[in-house]
Amino acid sequence: MGKCYAMCIVKTRFRFFGNGFCLLGLSSRPIILLKQSIAGMRTILLVLLYLSITQPALAQQLDSLKIPVSDTLSSDTTLRIINLNPYFTLHVDSVLAYDLRINKEPVGYFWFIKNSPVGLKINRDNGMLYFDAAKSYFKSGRLKYDTEYKVLLGVQKLTNPNERVDTSFTLVFYNTEILPSKVKPSVSSTMFVDEGDSISFRVQCEEGSFPLENIRLATNMPIKSYVSPKRCDDEFAWTVPFDFIKDGDTARQKILVLQFIGSDKFFNKDTSVVRIIVKDGINYPIRVLEHAKVQGDIEAYIAQLKYTFRLLDRQIKKTKNTRTTFDLTSATSALGGTVVTTINNGGTNTLGKILPSFGVALVPVKEAVSPQRIQEQNTTTQIRTVIKRLNYLQSDNSLLSERDPDVIPKTRKLKEELKQAQMQLIDIPITDNDGRESNQAIDKYFNDPKVNKKYRMVTKK
Repeated sequence: MGKCYAMCIVKTRFRFFGNGFCLLGLSSRPIILLKQSIAGMRTILLVLLYLSITQPALAQQLDSLKIPVSDTLSSDTTLRIINLNPYFTLHVDSVLAYDLRINKEPVGYFWFIKNSPVGLKINRDNGMLYFDAAKSYFKSGRLKYDTEYKVLLGVQKLTNPNERVDTSFTLVFYNTEILPSKVKPSVSSTMFVDEGDSISFRVQCEEGSFPLENIRLATNMPIKSYVSPKRCDDEFAWTVPFDFIKDGDTARQKILVLQFIGSDKFFNKDTSVVRIIVKDGINYPIRVLEHAKVQGDIEAYIAQLKYTFRLLDRQIKKTKNTRTTFDLTSATSALGGTVVTTINNGGTNTLGKILPSFGVALVPVKEAVSPQRIQEQNTTTQIRTVIKRLNYLQSDNSLLSERDPDVIPKTRKLKEELKQAQMQLIDIPITDNDGRESNQAIDKYFNDPKVNKKYRMVTKK
């Protein structure tokens, strides 16, 4: 339709419409010119002709007020990037060469990028975006597949910093060659532990094309009180209980099989197996208490034996004193009779003959009143020997520390010796002290040098 011009006249108004036609009004009565109406077009031509003839000065003023409306609307003054792709997808070993353009002459503008992945470059003068997706970037771990890299892009005019555009685009890499991810525990495939030991290691992952997103644990037998890994680099922890191997297990060991199953987002799986061979271990807290109990039982039994020994030794000593008294009396009578018979006196001679007979008569009385306690003597000797033996075994089987590795055989040895001592003295009535005498007094009597001298074995030369 060509160019349309808006004109203003005194008491006359023209209005511009984008579809290419105008409205004209004289005073308050406007005349609507329609594009489709031929009669309307003719009227407009007649009016314009009339005005140009009758009012030439006004026509000159109208020509001076012509405004090129279409040129004003079509001008583009805002800086824009006209061909930016917001999302790039690249295959590994491919090359990206993308020429970015703006809606103005590129001379005098500066291009730049921020937060770019390794290898991405841009020509700061003409906006040429370049990237070579070398496989070495991915093998070294500097780039990853299926990871969105958001790159900040900008262009600015060098002479006017305010004339600038900031935007962004996303870059994603993919690979058609599938490299499987693998589960890699930080320990060897076979481990040896004892009951009571603690196990702790990390479950690592060797990443491939698609990283493992979760890890599941499977075992060949139920276990308790363990920490299971859920993701890569998580830790597996477990303390082997002391009752893991039952008393009826003849092998005295068990094999625990741990299967760490990792899967990615496409449910591709990889399994790593760790075999833990558990051996019969020592429950030190319980074993130490058991050893202390056996030691206490031996101490109590030794106290009973010492008290019994003192009672028997006193009886033997009393019997010995009584027999000694009888022996001295008999010897005195015999000696007195001999002395009296040497005196030349009739009465004394008779007494001298009677006194030796009296001494001889005391012998059966001595045996009847105070017989020899050979059995008691042997019993006290046996009891003393058992006490000495138990004291030596206590000292020899004492624990070196709270985690003495020989706690079980030492406890077993003490139990066997205590049982053997009890069987050896089963026919001897053992008497309890019941607080009648202090243990210090009994120990002092048992270790008295005079008492030791009586029961000490003397080797004849």
